[in-house]
Amino acid sequence: MRLIDLELDLDVFAGPFDLLLTLVLREEIDLLEVDLAEIVIAYVDHLERRGELDLEAATEFLVLIAALLELKSRLLLPGEQPEQIELEPGEAAEELLARLLDAHRYRAAAEHLRAQLSAQEGYRFRSAPLPPSLRRAPLQNAHAVYEPATLARALGQLLVLPEPVDTRHIASPRVTVEERLALLRELLSAGSFSFEQAVGGADRVTVAVTLYALLELYKQGELTWSQPGPFAEITVQAPASVPRAAAAERLTA
Repeated sequence: MRLIDLELDLDVFAGPFDLLLTLVLREEIDLLEVDLAEIVIAYVDHLERRGELDLEAATEFLVLIAALLELKSRLLLPGEQPEQIELEPGEAAEELLARLLDAHRYRAAAEHLRAQLSAQEGYRFRSAPLPPSLRRAPLQNAHAVYEPATLARALGQLLVLPEPVDTRHIASPRVTVEERLALLRELLSAGSFSFEQAVGGADRVTVAVTLYALLELYKQGELTWSQPGPFAEITVQAPASVPRAAAAERLTA
């Protein structure tokens, strides 16, 4: 949530929070008349309505409220003890503005670092040597285990494409939807039948094509089915409105 979206309804001011801050810095509104507790409550209520928390905006809000509290506390100090006031109200307002600018600079620096981190994602590596506590041997005693040529040959083998796998010995079952439609219509002409009768002993591809053919005939209104329960036997039969003779005529057609 941006601070510009925070609407306030106070006794001395009604409007966005950033406008109130501007008027306070211009001394057009007396900070002593502003109830800062109501601002905090309004901010918390707004967060509850939105159901989200923006840490960046919340940090900026805390910085501004803390600065306003400090400025208001200095204004509330009795006038007969000026030695206890470190800054005049005008200087305190300038300090508040400076803190706001610092917060913006820190936020810009964080955005820059976040962009740099995202740009280098996947390419970061450790350029410094291991600390002595993690080394198994002194760094000066370390030496290469393999020759560079051996490493080059190993990497070169990764670029060689393997021989294609010969799958000609694998039998590929072939079945068409037309064949399954003819089988289902033939079974239907003899009466009702179970789905197991249509796919008994068939492979997975044939079962899938048979199921597709079954749905196609159902869409055309040539058959329907029933199943008494989950995983129970599926019984296929002709719809009540389609007599068996009409189904036989479709088969012969």
